[in-house]
This record gives sequence, structure tokens and C-alpha cells, in this order.
Amino acid sequence: QVQLVESGGGLVQAGGSLTLSCTASTVPNGVYAMGWYRQFPEKQRELVATITSVYETNYADSVSGRFTVSTDAAKRTVTLQMNSLKPEDTAVYFCNLRPLSSNTNYWGQGTQVTVSS
Repeated sequence: QVQLVESGGGLVQAGGSLTLSCTASTVPNGVYAMGWYRQFPEKQRELVATITSVYETNYADSVSGRFTVSTDAAKRTVTLQMNSLKPEDTAVYFCNLRPLSSNTNYWGQGTQVTVSS
């Protein structure tokens, strides 16, 4: 069973930066994706950025050029560097791990990011 432990998040002023990190207790065999989704109040969870175990990245248009997703050499930790934050980035951010060979999704507990104007 994969467990994801998140860190980071918090309160920052518009234009500032925050870093989110997420470490998996174990990773699956084969290719998998790790990354971040976010959820606004009363909205569906949406993709922010992901990186696969073969280093392919994917970004939401709304964060492209401002956020950077990366992974460590062991490919068990994913980091989201968020720059030029905007109030509309305020949301709960969830770490996700998904083996590309299945529809199984593993989720972290979520961390609040608040950007003040």
C-alpha cells in the first residue's frame, strides 16, 4: 500500500513563492506518475502538474511557466516549486501517485495553500 506524506504549503502574499514536497512510502513497478492536484471549494479536483518515473512532465495551462515539478534520484519524492503565486492559486493541494498501467490513484492528505492579495 502506497502512503504519501506531504509537506509545505501555508500562507504567502501574491507574487511570492512556496514549495510543496511529497514522499511515497513505496513506489510501484513499472512507469508511474507523481504530482499535484488542487481542489477549490465546491469544485472537482484538478491537475496542477505531474512527472512520470521517466521524467515526462505535464502542467495545467494556468500554472505553466510559474510552477515547476521535479523528482529526486530515487523517484520517491516529488516537489512542486510555485513562483509568482496568485490569489486564484489558493486551494487545497493533494499529492498523487498513479501507476500508468492501472486506474489506481493514491492520494496524500492535502495541504492548504493560501495566497493573499
